[in-house]
Amino acid sequence: MEIRPMLATATTRRSFDPRWVLERKLDGIRAVAERSGPRVRLWSRTGKRLEDGYPELVAALAAQPVPEFTVDGEIVALDGRGVPSFALLQQRMGLHDPRRAVATGVTVTYFLFDVVALMGHDTTGLPLTDRKELLREAVTFGDPLRYTDHETADGPVPLAEVCAAGWEGLIAKRADSRYVPRRSSDWLKLKCEAGQELVVGGFTEPSGSRVGFGALLVGYREAGRLRYAGKVGTGFDTRTLLALREVLDALERPDSPFDEPVPERRPHWVEPRLVAQVGFTEWTRDGRLRAPRFLGLRQDRPAGEVVREYPSE
Repeated sequence: MEIRPMLATATTRRSFDPRWVLERKLDGIRAVAERSGPRVRLWSRTGKRLEDGYPELVAALAAQPVPEFTVDGEIVALDGRGVPSFALLQQRMGLHDPRRAVATGVTVTYFLFDVVALMGHDTTGLPLTDRKELLREAVTFGDPLRYTDHETADGPVPLAEVCAAGWEGLIAKRADSRYVPRRSSDWLKLKCEAGQELVVGGFTEPSGSRVGFGALLVGYREAGRLRYAGKVGTGFDTRTLLALREVLDALERPDSPFDEPVPERRPHWVEPRLVAQVGFTEWTRDGRLRAPRFLGLRQDRPAGEVVREYPSE
């Protein structure tokens, strides 16, 4: 039963009553897994198949004592502190050869937080806390599979503590929420840092001792147009600068994909197909990013679906 995952809505809310539960926000790749007997399928939130890139996860799911289930979770790479690192996970993303994936030396963990089908029964209509209890009972946890713990909310959330520990934020979920295949206000994401996916529409040449390129020119979709959001010039290492320049050169086009003027001298334009994860402090009044930094490329999000996120109260 291939499903579209339930997605959280960004929020500025910082206090919740006991009708909500809190989970740590994981910085990785959203993935749904289905096991039916010996067969295991693993796909991203856009339906891309992931089995060949994460063979150790497939093996762990196939070894479970329960023969039929569909679970939802996040694939992450943990750094030396035990905190998810999207930059580290980048080394595994996009690989479709199991041997090459394992040869990277990057260990991945699949954090499971929901079950949407179990032994032929659709569980999406059950309350969240009931589904999580079923998940805990159905799956035998141990690396590389981990259960995503939660706690009942009771007033102001401990976001500062989570941020200080290096995590990306928190997810607040209504304890009685049903699982729906769309973005929902029953699940809310509280980020330590502003950030979202943005489409790459161009780049600038490097200067000084810099190699590859100077900055990425990024934007988002609005009413069918690509709006300019600013340039991202930090967050790259030398290897990324060189590798990404090759990809950008292959996508170059003669005219700008943005629907408004871009204040850069002699920029290079590219087909708006790449999606970058960008962290920043805030949006300026004129719709530009303040202090943006590159976190990585996302291969699990179509460029045509990238819009500006407006946090709810």
